[in-house]
Amino acid sequence: MESAINKIRPVLIYKGSYNPKLILNSLKLIFSLSGVLFCICFLGSCKKLVEIDSPTNTITATETFSNHKNTEAAMSGIYYSMSSPNSNYLTGAISFYCGSGADELIPYDVNGNQNVVSNIFPNTITNDDGTVLNYFWTPAYNFIYQSNALIEGVAASGGLSQSDKAAFTGEAKFIRALNFFYLVNFFGDIPYPTSTNYKINAVLKRTSKDIVYTNIIADLQDAENLLSDDYSTGNGDRIRANKWAAAALLARVYLYKGDYLNAEKQSSLVIGNTSLFSLNPDLNKVFLSVKLGNNEAILQWLPNTTQAPYNGTTEGVYTIPDFGGLPGYNISNQLLGAFETGDQRKVAWIGSTTVSSTTYYYPYKFKIGVTSAVVNTPPTEYPTVLRLAEQYLIRAEAEANNAGSGLSGAISDLNIIRNRAGLPNLPATLDKTQVLAAVMQERRIELFDEWGHRWLDLKRTGQIDDVMSKATPLKNFGSTWQSYQQLYPIPYSELHYDPNLTENPGYSF
Repeated sequence: MESAINKIRPVLIYKGSYNPKLILNSLKLIFSLSGVLFCICFLGSCKKLVEIDSPTNTITATETFSNHKNTEAAMSGIYYSMSSPNSNYLTGAISFYCGSGADELIPYDVNGNQNVVSNIFPNTITNDDGTVLNYFWTPAYNFIYQSNALIEGVAASGGLSQSDKAAFTGEAKFIRALNFFYLVNFFGDIPYPTSTNYKINAVLKRTSKDIVYTNIIADLQDAENLLSDDYSTGNGDRIRANKWAAAALLARVYLYKGDYLNAEKQSSLVIGNTSLFSLNPDLNKVFLSVKLGNNEAILQWLPNTTQAPYNGTTEGVYTIPDFGGLPGYNISNQLLGAFETGDQRKVAWIGSTTVSSTTYYYPYKFKIGVTSAVVNTPPTEYPTVLRLAEQYLIRAEAEANNAGSGLSGAISDLNIIRNRAGLPNLPATLDKTQVLAAVMQERRIELFDEWGHRWLDLKRTGQIDDVMSKATPLKNFGSTWQSYQQLYPIPYSELHYDPNLTENPGYSF
């Protein structure tokens, strides 16, 4: 009987360079099935897949998807790997790297100097930068492969009910769509694998951004139709994708595509479900677990309290200074100056510390820092993937672009966000240009240091060249901003081992 490690032939798409840490993590990872490891190993060495003996404790792919219990364990394994701080990609790296690449955050070292932890910060990135490969490309395609493997296994299963097949397939499609969304926004045209066939995947060409978006929308529409409308799979926690997570992400995707009618429709679906979702009136509690009364969350990750950052989040532990120390990431002067007088988000979501007579300001949306994180302590705040406030801002932008109730609706939605922050209503007489400017202002303040929103907003609205031409020269080792830098380069190793891949303009191969 063929083992899982051979049945689902593993390969990290385009990964040709040898990465011992990645291999070790992959071998330890993914689908813990009643104490038995079901390993999807993303291995590449030189020009071909490394052949290794099958672990003696693996089970076959047929067994993996033969019943609900095993398939549920496999799905849980995907979530575990996505929420693991070891992957970083979906647990803080997007926020940190995109925030510092834009005009939000400044990484600092222990001496109070702007710290070039990656060339993403000074906007001097090249295609041999390990950050792009190891923190974006590799983990994203890792999770996509896992999703494809699960979709294939569930479809071929003879032991799952039709309702189980629908639910597992819907979740896998949501996960695939989430990862492709970030890949296409970071890299532009990208390879789009839809199977686990490594012979095909290893030589895929880039697929146009428009087609990738079409496929993302199709996956999310399927997920929205296939998934339940409750949070029973997370035992009350909002830690598993359901109908509303799919609807919320679909609203964002439609907004990015400029499909304002559908963006308004999808965001209204989520906002209208008042039995599940409501803005948290206390800004200090926006990122708490739903079990602590936070109904703003649509999707969160469940912290693994057995490994760092334990009961904390990467955003909190890597930012909040310890006693007498410096923050890992500071708020830029540009962002600090963008807050209106009286905005309570500045009070609740920005911390400060004074070291050697210098005051440093840092993100404080998450309250548990390195000195408060304790192993095996029940978590109170969760990494938050999707939340209701974004849906109001999506709908406001869509309405300002002639969807739904138009400018009056947009102003009303913006006022809901502003009022929570202690700010007065906007004038009802604002024109379209003014309302759209107000939308961007509220997105900048409400969503700072969250999932790269600022970086992606600057790109999709065409403002990035104007903003970054001013911001980049202010950074340590920063130089003149070049428009091509808004896309990350395709990693050099991927270009080297896939003859059909091409580099993004501006980057040499």
